[in-house]
Amino acid sequence: MTTATTDISTTVLPALVLRSPDANWNYARWEQLPDDGNRYEVIGGVLYMTTAPSFFHQWIVQRLARFLGVPAEDQGLAYFATAPVGLLMPGCDPVQPDFVLILATNTAVRIEGRIHGVPDLIVEVLSPGNPANDTEVKLGAYARAGVPEYAIVEPRSRVLNDYRLTKRGGYGAPRVFDESGTVTFACAPALPLRVADLFAGAPDTTL
Repeated sequence: MTTATTDISTTVLPALVLRSPDANWNYARWEQLPDDGNRYEVIGGVLYMTTAPSFFHQWIVQRLARFLGVPAEDQGLAYFATAPVGLLMPGCDPVQPDFVLILATNTAVRIEGRIHGVPDLIVEVLSPGNPANDTEVKLGAYARAGVPEYAIVEPRSRVLNDYRLTKRGGYGAPRVFDESGTVTFACAPALPLRVADLFAGAPDTTL
């Protein structure tokens, strides 16, 4: 993104999240936004801005990278990325998910500056400022874009909810895993993830 100034007009939703009052945003406008440490996403033409996440939020993202992303790459199974990264897919141009996994066999995805196409797995770490952004707005947007699997990590309750796309479109009821559970994602069955590993050892669990 450039460091150009912008005249965005926004209205405040629950703490820490802003959204544009208009739905005329696209990738070209997004590219003109300032590189100011905030996360900007365009979903259905609406611009969403989220402020910098907490340490604990980022700890969880890095654990996803350590226990899922790196092993997947080491075994030649997939590529992964963590925010901030631009992901462009239908209706999401772009979004910046916390964690993205793309199978090496997924030739429909092009990595060229940004990620273009639908990844095999997206994981978001729930923000206490506006949980509806992940559980409603993105849940619907990712399903419409055709993301086959979407997981939401809830730091407060230390639970992972795993949604899978149904044949009718949309996500079915989530599989719910607490700290005693191990989740196996459909796209990476050889890489089971212990939910407890996402939280263990964090020096600060402030949300």
